[in-house]
Amino acid sequence: MPQPALTLYLAAPRGFCAGVDRAIKIVEMALDKWGAPVFVRHEIVHNKFVVDGLRDKGAIFVEELDECPDDRPVIFSAHGVPKSVPNAAKAREMIYVDATCPLVSKVHIEAQRHADNGLQMIMIGHAGHPETVGTMGQLPEGEVLLVETVEDVATVDVRDPDKLAFVTQTTLSVDDTADIVAALQSRFPAIVGPHKEDICYATTNRQEAVKAMAPKCDAMLVVGAPNSSNSKRLVEVGARAGCNYAQLVQRATDIDWRALDGITSMGITAGASAPEVLINEVIDAFRDRYDVTVEMVETAVENVEFKVPRVLREPA
Repeated sequence: MPQPALTLYLAAPRGFCAGVDRAIKIVEMALDKWGAPVFVRHEIVHNKFVVDGLRDKGAIFVEELDECPDDRPVIFSAHGVPKSVPNAAKAREMIYVDATCPLVSKVHIEAQRHADNGLQMIMIGHAGHPETVGTMGQLPEGEVLLVETVEDVATVDVRDPDKLAFVTQTTLSVDDTADIVAALQSRFPAIVGPHKEDICYATTNRQEAVKAMAPKCDAMLVVGAPNSSNSKRLVEVGARAGCNYAQLVQRATDIDWRALDGITSMGITAGASAPEVLINEVIDAFRDRYDVTVEMVETAVENVEFKVPRVLREPA
């Protein structure tokens, strides 16, 4: 019996970004340089497949610094950490390597600069997300106020409405964030924003590709982890851009085939911490069931690369 025809739209860019690439490379290079075990505070990136692969090579993942011994290297995740964490590592004379994405570090520097100029910070982000915790932890308690929605803007209690600045988490929905920024500027006309949006190029590019792809698709899958902010935003963007069925899957085994019954077009993308091997696994699962024609939907070309810290480029 012939397989049903399926046009499979593949978003580009998709998957790994430069910050994720760099963070994974940092763990691998640390293992090469110092041997196993190397400790990593929090998942290096939000992807179980990646974390399990590094664990197999000798990385030990912990949530807090006090779970690490003094005599083994520790790596801070790509999401960034509060200032108290490297300070505690220094006090214990630990070897530590900061794998914070340079675009997140840029937001940290921005927050500090505004604080040095006497401005109180408002952060647009998700409560409890490690990137938000890390950015808010750059400044003393109470100096950074968190807003998650347009509604939060109406009730945020600031010290001086004329001395405010805002920063954002790098993995938010571009459209949702624009609405929150507009609400902040309406309530606090003097508020200072970043020169250029804090949402990173990779998040923006992946959302743009989904917006271009979604109207063509009966259904769309985002390969990514349930704790990955940028992956969850891709699902929301796809649904909003006109795709009736948009779902997050960690791997091919998570696909709900009954929900896809009768489709003739399918969109596939992946969050910034999902490796290409998992995307190919999903494509192969469709090839097993359909007569697949693949079409690329490319909206940008990425050639960003970030250097690893000098300590890893020097001999042991």
